[in-house]
Amino acid sequence: MRGAVRRAAVAVTVLALLLSGCSGDGDDGRDADGTIRLRFQSLAWQKESVDANKRLVKEWNAAHPAVQVEYVQGSWDSVHDQLLTSFEGGEAPDIIHDASDDLADFAYGGYLADLRPYLPARLKADIPERSWRTTTFGEGVHGVPFLQEPRVLIANTELLKASGARIPTPERPWSWQEFRQVTKELTGKGRYGIAWPLKEPVSVTLNLGLSGGGRLFHRDGDGKAVLRFRRGDGVVPGTIRDQVNADRSAARGALGMGGSDALPGFFGGKYAMLPLGFSYRQQIIQQAPEGFGWSVLPMPAGAGGAVQGVSPQTLSVAEESPYKEEAVAFIDFLLRPPNMVRLARGDWMLPTGTRALADPSLRSAEHGWAVGAALAKGLRPAPAQSVRGYPEWKDKVATPAYQEFYSGAIDADELSERLVEDGNRVLARYQR
Repeated sequence: MRGAVRRAAVAVTVLALLLSGCSGDGDDGRDADGTIRLRFQSLAWQKESVDANKRLVKEWNAAHPAVQVEYVQGSWDSVHDQLLTSFEGGEAPDIIHDASDDLADFAYGGYLADLRPYLPARLKADIPERSWRTTTFGEGVHGVPFLQEPRVLIANTELLKASGARIPTPERPWSWQEFRQVTKELTGKGRYGIAWPLKEPVSVTLNLGLSGGGRLFHRDGDGKAVLRFRRGDGVVPGTIRDQVNADRSAARGALGMGGSDALPGFFGGKYAMLPLGFSYRQQIIQQAPEGFGWSVLPMPAGAGGAVQGVSPQTLSVAEESPYKEEAVAFIDFLLRPPNMVRLARGDWMLPTGTRALADPSLRSAEHGWAVGAALAKGLRPAPAQSVRGYPEWKDKVATPAYQEFYSGAIDADELSERLVEDGNRVLARYQR
């Protein structure tokens, strides 16, 4: 957030508009007295996160009487269809909370404003370029990436120590081969070394696949997206399949679970480790039995290095909003470093902003915050971030193919064939 100069500039701009008689009849988002009304649709759902967002909206409104923001509660479960309906009906909220991997079709469809003319220098400089790439479609920037979530290993501390395995660190993670061996050693006496909750297998596989040197999505000479399955693309899915079918160190029954579904088995000692999103730490704190010891570990790394893909949470502005500058000013306020820290802690995630990420409260050893903060430098845009047609490929091609591969129903050759040949036919329809 720019300092007092930025706040004063916005106030002067708004006042000038009011004095110049540019107010409408109330249908353009202004009250009869000229007050601008903006709607902010938030997808926050955890109580801490909802409370943090609502408090920040209240603070903005108290400091900006001429530009008032209304908090609107949305849902991650239905946001894509809800936004599409509101865009087509001309009733989209001014400020839109979403995830970067959901923006491509909206951005290319002209529903989201290009924020480049409005973004303040402080915000542009504070968020790394690799994060901005997640919201860049064509030449335009169609969202501000502000929260991100690495995937980590949550381990039963007692079982891990008893195994004698080397404890991985962000500086020296396990290799995928070492990780496979550790899960073997943790397996036995009715316990699996790991459970992979892969109800939604595609983003997990692609994002972790970067560490194995995989990418799957490439650009040809014309800039069109094309699928190619190379050796690195098989490292992560091959490890998971071998753990389930060859080593029997991963629980087959967990493949159809979500992360929350696997927690009772973890607490009960059925699984020694779980690969989960960083924010699951909150659920673990709330649900773990008294005295249960758990540790946050980095995911394994391979030829691609200690990297993984992410799709940050984003804040965008509707193209149809008549008050884009005011909407971005609110986003800028929301993402001041202290406020970004509040949002990150409320969602148990990492901020994208470098100043917020340096906050001591996000680098504490307690609850694994320090491990997560150390992983931030290895976060990269998800491989299919800007690919049109990705949602259809994911749902119709990749999800069933990966599910069958992990269960042992098809082999690596058939997986590759289905992902690439069937997938390129899907992508071609979106790139004519």
